[in-house]
Amino acid sequence: MAERAEYRTVSLIGEGGTGRVHLARDPAGGLVALKTVHDRLTAAPRFRERFRREAAAALRVRGPFTATVVDTGTEDRQPWLAAEYCAGPPLVEAITTAGPLGPADLGTFGSAIAVALSAIHGAGPALLDLKPAHVLITHRGPKIVDFGTVGRSAGLDPAGHGFLGFVAPEELTPGNRADTPADVFALGALLALSSTGRNPFGSGSAAQVTERTLRDAPDLVGVPGGEWPGFLAACLAKTPAGRPSMPEALAWCAERAAAVPWWEQELVADLIREHEGELAELLAVSENGDAATDR
Repeated sequence: MAERAEYRTVSLIGEGGTGRVHLARDPAGGLVALKTVHDRLTAAPRFRERFRREAAAALRVRGPFTATVVDTGTEDRQPWLAAEYCAGPPLVEAITTAGPLGPADLGTFGSAIAVALSAIHGAGPALLDLKPAHVLITHRGPKIVDFGTVGRSAGLDPAGHGFLGFVAPEELTPGNRADTPADVFALGALLALSSTGRNPFGSGSAAQVTERTLRDAPDLVGVPGGEWPGFLAACLAKTPAGRPSMPEALAWCAERAAAVPWWEQELVADLIREHEGELAELLAVSENGDAATDR
């Protein structure tokens, strides 16, 4: 990526369909995740106009369970976003290590994600890109670390770039407009995964998962608790009108939340510390390399 005077890159930490993400230090020495948009996306019609609008909305998002966007470069040749760096395992790694969530832990997790989505909705558009890889589990709780800003700005098709099984039917149907109810669908899918370890619309090819999402009932076998299967089925309704609102989903989950968050329990807390230790090692290697270069 092009060097920016105000940020010092430490390491490449990820690359996907919309850009590359570097661990970097801001001018005060703090850690940020610096996402630079792929050149091919900036050629999309009206990309700059949409990116300015989406970046401004991302800067307004504030909440305990979202990674705070602190800076943007909407006019650079390669547009970029800088956000709070969050150390911790992705959701699937946490679930794989500690096991699927029980009813009370689902309530804690669901209410945290609903709080995050509500903060995003309050700042601007619906997220429309909630998927397991965009949720990290930190010692302060789950964090949504990607708001879908670049994908929306480039006009990417959710069917081709979303994580199928978490994309609402209206996003998969040409000519339909998706809004905040699509995020309720994604919340339901995320909670189903967290309680069973499975995508609620199965695996296989994109066409197969899309067809199940549009036509079949979700796979909720193994969802714990007498009330949870019905609630998740409502969140995963085929039509937006059949789903609870985000405030309703938040209230429902919060009423059933555990007294002690599951990310503070031993197995997950140990896993979070492992990720924090890996970050410390990465920083130490980087700083030693810089010191050697300066000599």
